[in-house]
Amino acid sequence: MAEYKIRSYGDSDYEAVRELFSLGMSEYVPSVCMHVLKQPWVLFVITCFFLSLLFSSKSLILPVLAVTLFLALGRQVLAYCWNMYIDHCLKEDLQDIQKTYMESKGSHFWIVEAEDSIIGTVAVKPSGDRSDELILKRMSVRKDFRGLGIAKALSREVITFARQGGYRSVVLNTLMVQHEAQAMYESVGFRKYTEFVLPTVYGKLVNFTISKYRYEILPVN
Repeated sequence: MAEYKIRSYGDSDYEAVRELFSLGMSEYVPSVCMHVLKQPWVLFVITCFFLSLLFSSKSLILPVLAVTLFLALGRQVLAYCWNMYIDHCLKEDLQDIQKTYMESKGSHFWIVEAEDSIIGTVAVKPSGDRSDELILKRMSVRKDFRGLGIAKALSREVITFARQGGYRSVVLNTLMVQHEAQAMYESVGFRKYTEFVLPTVYGKLVNFTISKYRYEILPVN
């Protein structure tokens, strides 16, 4: 098992943290594409497009090539939209990590170091819904270091921080394509308490589902 160290964020970690987040989120592009492709209306449109070309051209090659081109174009559009989401995150709380997470009560940002590199991150801040609740954010572990229990260790670091601060629960959001992350959180003790489709035109079109998890911190007797 690789040796690693969890420590607090420092200003010198800024670029490495943002790069790790971007790379980690970019890995979901194929899963997002498959999720969209499985939507009934998308399959219906592709099928109708294929059949219309097949009957009008009386050739199999043309519709196959056209559908392939259509799928490739669709993937590029989805990748562009996903990259816009990543850019939004980088310009939001990750724009000034020190101010957002290290200078406010109930907030913190942790780094995982291994082999002289930053290979993991997690953050926490007040949820905004309840005064006794924190929200876990920006969990990321480099691909070649996954499966070693690092994400679980980071989750427990957040829970310990919340318990020591007198908070009663920790919540988090996951996307419909983050199946491994959901299983990991559940193994730590988080429980899904609700899920909803993103209330935007795009969210409803592609059934962009967000699942919310909560970890209840029991009072110490």
